[in-house]
Amino acid sequence: MTDPNAIQASELDQLPDRDPEETAEWQASLDAVAKAAGPHRAAYLMRRTLERAEGNGIALPKLLETDYVNTIPTAAEPSAPGDEEMERKITAWNRWNAAAMVTRGSKYGVGGHIATFASAAWLYETGFNHFFKGKEADGSGDQLYIQGHASPGIYARAFLDGRLDEQQLDNFRRESGGNGLPSYPHPRRLPWLWEFPTVSMGLGPLSAIYQARFNRYLTARGIKDVSQSHVWAFLGDGEMDEPESTAALALASREGLDNLTFVINCNLQRLDGPVRANFKIVQELEAQFRGAGWNVVKSLWGNAWDELFQLDTTGALVRRLREVPDAQVQTYQTRDAAYIRQDFFGKDPALVEMAKLLSDDKILECFHLSRGGHEARKVYAAYKAAVEFKGAPTVILAQTVKGHTLGEGFASKNANHQMKKLSVDEFKTMRNLLELPIKDSDFVDGVVPYGHPGADSPEVRYLQERRAALGGPAPARRVHPVAPLPAPAEKAFASFDKGSGTQNVATTMAFVRLIKDLVRDKETGKRWVPIVPDEARTFGMESLFPSLGIYSPKGQTYEPVDRDQLMYYKEAQNGQILNEGITEAGSMADFIAASTAYATHGEAMIPFYIFYSMFGWQRTADQMWQLGDQLGRGFLVGATAGRTTLTGEGLQHADGHSPVIAATNPAALTYDPAFAYEVATIVRDGIRRMYGEAAPGEDPNVFYYLTVYNEPLPQPAKPSGLGIDEGIVKGLYRFNTAESAGLSPAANAPRIQLLGSGTAIHWVLKAQRMLAEEWGVASDVWSATSWTELRRDALEADAGLLRGEERVPYVRQALHGAEGPVLAVSDYMRQVPDQIAQWVEQDWSSLGADGFGLSDTREGARRHFGVDAESVVVAALAQLARRGEVKATAVKEAREKYGL
Repeated sequence: MTDPNAIQASELDQLPDRDPEETAEWQASLDAVAKAAGPHRAAYLMRRTLERAEGNGIALPKLLETDYVNTIPTAAEPSAPGDEEMERKITAWNRWNAAAMVTRGSKYGVGGHIATFASAAWLYETGFNHFFKGKEADGSGDQLYIQGHASPGIYARAFLDGRLDEQQLDNFRRESGGNGLPSYPHPRRLPWLWEFPTVSMGLGPLSAIYQARFNRYLTARGIKDVSQSHVWAFLGDGEMDEPESTAALALASREGLDNLTFVINCNLQRLDGPVRANFKIVQELEAQFRGAGWNVVKSLWGNAWDELFQLDTTGALVRRLREVPDAQVQTYQTRDAAYIRQDFFGKDPALVEMAKLLSDDKILECFHLSRGGHEARKVYAAYKAAVEFKGAPTVILAQTVKGHTLGEGFASKNANHQMKKLSVDEFKTMRNLLELPIKDSDFVDGVVPYGHPGADSPEVRYLQERRAALGGPAPARRVHPVAPLPAPAEKAFASFDKGSGTQNVATTMAFVRLIKDLVRDKETGKRWVPIVPDEARTFGMESLFPSLGIYSPKGQTYEPVDRDQLMYYKEAQNGQILNEGITEAGSMADFIAASTAYATHGEAMIPFYIFYSMFGWQRTADQMWQLGDQLGRGFLVGATAGRTTLTGEGLQHADGHSPVIAATNPAALTYDPAFAYEVATIVRDGIRRMYGEAAPGEDPNVFYYLTVYNEPLPQPAKPSGLGIDEGIVKGLYRFNTAESAGLSPAANAPRIQLLGSGTAIHWVLKAQRMLAEEWGVASDVWSATSWTELRRDALEADAGLLRGEERVPYVRQALHGAEGPVLAVSDYMRQVPDQIAQWVEQDWSSLGADGFGLSDTREGARRHFGVDAESVVVAALAQLARRGEVKATAVKEAREKYGL
């Protein structure tokens, strides 16, 4: 077995030592201290030495974990401004009304959470009174990511402030009547209050990091100076287990985002029990954040602990606090003084002596009540340290008790996350503890009353004065009255109408070319935000590097290896492209920040995020739901789309289902364009709808998902005739007929309607010619740009019928009178085109790429899935044979002829 000391010595031997004798003296001193005073003293000296080195800027690895005490001792706490007693009263009212709202709603069985806000009340109240800037402050005010389960407390404060009334509180989680409150922060449901949806845990912290980063991007590019805006993210310690919660910590520190503060409510509990039953979550998080380069502020113990720390002359108390696991700390919260004396203090002789100096009341005050997150002065000190720290983001680890002030039945109980109500007696106990002027007679028929000191009370005046001083109400979402963006020059779109002639062009390349033209537009070009997860060269976007630049807060501190090339890799402080590395989650967080800048900052930005279609919706569909909830606008572009177009890549790259997932998102407008002119038409209409003049009844708060392909093919000219653009946008139009394609069918030839989307239309066009030339069948070809939009239109028509409105779905109008059956083909699973089957009058059948992908050539993959032109021909003949319009033997003959 290798001697670890030998390994250490070997490592040290690689470092030059210009004074070995001095080194030996330091080592001998450490050995002497350990021998004479014990290993604890030696460790103490080493920690203090490392802290001094770090404070003096000496380049050493950071100390990842500090003692289990407050970062800011009581003696160093700044004086908090304001009236602490008034703030205590306001907090008491908020605690009461939050609990009352959830309890009153429990009779409807709609649920709700009480314990989270009870633990975090002071974390919010201190911020609202002294730190969180409103929309009227410099820049755009602050951005607040409220912990979802704490929403009742935010509603309670808005009620005290006069922004909500009792009826709305009583409609918590009951929105269908039109005057209710959503369960959690949902901007789409309460758009004047909530800015950021956060309850899908892990997405809040990730989004907050990229929001802070996007704020820097806006300032650096000269769009708007938001350097005074600060991003605050309120998180739970259990939430930090989500991989998204910590996915971008290194980005935040690498880019020095000191405009960002995480406040982690460390109540040591998650939904079912302790976060780290046998360990310490605060210490784990401290090491994780400090290791990632963050500034860490711990606020663990309240003022009642000062006496205990003063009595700790040997360090025994600090050592004991470090070793007690979190689940045992939770147990102390529920046990009497005798138990705590025995289990906590009884483990060390020095602590036994200390406990003799403490009364039972003192022990219970410390272990039951006194936490850093429950005291305004401690929280204020932590927040002040955070906003004043420069060069790195800050995380505040605030220890609290889940269910604080709700009584013995709630505090620290494993089940308290699922406990939805207090009894009348528990409310009366809470009232006495909070010293609220609520009488027993106010409880009518056992119903807990809401409490309010009066619109002109000192508490409400103080609250409103503090918010006025900080720039207005918070949280608040405001869509600033900005003029619609002018439409880009028509030339950028019209250039695609003539087609590519004999040149082969993939629709991915067509989209990139369109963007290159749009970013040059004098009016709107600077508002485009290109986002790509380290695949720009795959999508042919490298030509944008030197012209737009890749955003980097440091600019370019090196000479790029390809500097002598025309399309060199250019980073710039004012770069326009966000090239995020290999992170779809980070890229989506970028997109969300950019797509909602029209509300957050009053600046309309036009993001497009281009990605491998397989790795967009499949990996980050939860963020895309968040995007819809946050009312984001922009273009998602699934490139290298389809199950059979990405040659050789195989199962994990072959996308046959992203439109299915996208169809589940009500805010997503999903398009599968076949031709370059369709791409241009859809983008032009998207810009109009989201950023220009939306038509009556159109919701501008949508985003577009376009699939584009990497298969170079000739791009045809846009067909002439009325209604083509309308058909492209609505989802279906006739591309050609057998006659217009020059196929000259016989007068009595059987006919079929062929519908194709995306790259599949090229197989359909080939099949159209084969059917005519080899089997005497006439066919018309339709381009189905959006199966999903066709379905939604039909669903709306069906809903209208229930209201007595007569409207024919667009798909039925478009296909009305079309002769023969319908065969729909796509490069996705059949479920995609089958969305519209029930509204098609003609006989329906479909072909698609169902099943897992595989590595092969395009031709081989299409034959495998049965979607190539030959398969389309056989399927068309089979459909006509069932109708008696071709002989049944023709189907068998075709199968044999094509080797199917």
